[in-house]
Amino acid sequence: MDEATTESRQPPKWVYTVAFTMAILALMMMNEAFWLSIGILLFSTGLLILSADMFVGAVKIVARRFGMSELIIGLTIVSIGTSMPEILVGVSSSLEVAANGCTPEACASDFALGNIYGSVLVQISLVLGIVVLIHPLEVRPDWLARDGLLMFLAVVVLTMLILIDAKLDRMEGLILCLVYLMYLVNLIHQRDNIREDELILKSPGSEPEVIETNDFALLASVVVGLSLAIWSATVLVNSATTIAGAMSIPPSFIGATITAIGTSLPELAVALTAARHSKGVAIGTLIGSNITDPLLSIGLTALVHPVTIGSSDIFFYLIIPATIITTGLSLLFMYTDFKFQRWEGGVLVACYAIFVGLLIAASNII
Repeated sequence: MDEATTESRQPPKWVYTVAFTMAILALMMMNEAFWLSIGILLFSTGLLILSADMFVGAVKIVARRFGMSELIIGLTIVSIGTSMPEILVGVSSSLEVAANGCTPEACASDFALGNIYGSVLVQISLVLGIVVLIHPLEVRPDWLARDGLLMFLAVVVLTMLILIDAKLDRMEGLILCLVYLMYLVNLIHQRDNIREDELILKSPGSEPEVIETNDFALLASVVVGLSLAIWSATVLVNSATTIAGAMSIPPSFIGATITAIGTSLPELAVALTAARHSKGVAIGTLIGSNITDPLLSIGLTALVHPVTIGSSDIFFYLIIPATIITTGLSLLFMYTDFKFQRWEGGVLVACYAIFVGLLIAASNII
């Protein structure tokens, strides 16, 4: 059975989106309980991913209709689009703090920061490790020199800003956003070199498919996708803080594990697809996303409302060090011979497993 036949038998994405929406509404109408909050958390994560994918897909079609090149679409819409769940979670967390403040037991700011660091950790260890275990990858030296170092520096700079006074104010958020904007401008300035790299790495038959869509369906996808993404992100933040308060654990724990894995699923899907069609695009996708998250995602979060860390022990002494160490280790693997071997992917997956074990032990969950 060929791929076209298989895809034709799969339900369209809007079916899954409707199903997740109805499931969340059904759970919300029940009595408040711990396990219902767990269910809402999981379903809202799924809906956030699907609705964000619907929105980004529609925007990409609009961009092509206006004559934007695939390169510019990839550098802007796709790179930001795959980080859209993290962006919306962060902004929703800031709005929650602005409206209701923080309590010693649960603060949405902790959840947002845990999600950012957790997403970077998940993508650079678990996701990249899985991709490499399935398909060993080559690394373009120029990509690594341009983007790899910035990825590491973005995490380090964000950490330094937080360590100064255990918070991130609006000015610091603006600086992070401006650094990301400068990065995008630099990418567009180097578009000719990047296009040459893409032609070298691109496999035959990997050109984007032209999709015919009427204007009403396109507009509906943009509006509905964005609306559901914003709503599901809000529900996700509320359920996460409820669970954290009920279990007496830091919201950063949930943000760095369950939500980080969920919001990193788009990167996993993109990376796995890229690994089948090219030699290095998969790593470029993950590095690009890990630049977007610690710069744009948390920068916008701080612009909406200053980010203050509530319960900081696990965040400062485990989540941050694990993220920095694993990011540095992955770059070391890339720099050795500009190849990612399967055993190196196994090491990265093992690193994430060790991190989760230490996090559970430190949180006294079991």
